[in-house]
Amino acid sequence: MGDWGFLSALLDKVQSHSTVIGKIWMSVLFIFRILVLGAAAESVWGDEQSSLVCNTLQPGCENVCYDWQFPISHIRFWVLQIIFVSTPTLVYLGHAVQVIHQEKKLREKIKSLGEGHKLKSPKYTDETGHVKIKGNLLGSYLSQLFFKIILEIAFIVGQYYLYGFIMIAKFTCSQSPCPYTVECFMSRPTEKTIFIIFMLVVACLSLLLNVIEVFYLLCTRVGCKKRAHHITSPRNPASLPSSWQMTSEVALRQNTMNKQYESGQSLGGSLDGAKEEKQLMEDH
Repeated sequence: MGDWGFLSALLDKVQSHSTVIGKIWMSVLFIFRILVLGAAAESVWGDEQSSLVCNTLQPGCENVCYDWQFPISHIRFWVLQIIFVSTPTLVYLGHAVQVIHQEKKLREKIKSLGEGHKLKSPKYTDETGHVKIKGNLLGSYLSQLFFKIILEIAFIVGQYYLYGFIMIAKFTCSQSPCPYTVECFMSRPTEKTIFIIFMLVVACLSLLLNVIEVFYLLCTRVGCKKRAHHITSPRNPASLPSSWQMTSEVALRQNTMNKQYESGQSLGGSLDGAKEEKQLMEDH
């Protein structure tokens, strides 16, 4: 099947640049897909063609019937699935590594110039180089999640249309050079069916984790930005209702009138002012 070490090393670097749900998805990929596929699948499917038996002695008939029933081996199909599903994550890793490299150079430039020069501080990384998923990185991360969802669905549907989710024990074949319609028998169909269902469940679990992560990012990252616009600040002061503003004006005038009483101003003018204030309060 080949060595998965190179792909595993690349995907392991994504762990520090992803969310908690992304780390769970990575663990599922490593343990239940790559590890199981490399450790058990080859031994289960090692005899799928060599142990195929058809009730004919016609040379080439068994090979043609196997190719007709299984256009691509289950093992190679799952290998392609893992590679294609992992590719969007590797693209995001390349983007994240580029951002880390650029902001590392920016930090070095800020230190060399000193505090007198005003430069934009790094936006996506902290002092330890940890990536903050926001802005362009958030868009890149969401894009790779959408592509993974589409690819997972495409491979699940493709597997169903290619050979279904059950390994049949017997199938009929009438392809040339078979002299007539022959019956062919698969080896260990029950064991292979269990393995097919297991890989299907793992693929559906990976798909579910991707969908959950999309909603998680939309609720935590995008939702927080919308709430931040409603926070009161000097540029965005809180506005009071109009009834409260009117009540405040009445109270201010009442305080002014009381000061006029205390300062010994004319009683007539104060009474007139009091009548006006009383009428204003009754109207409100």
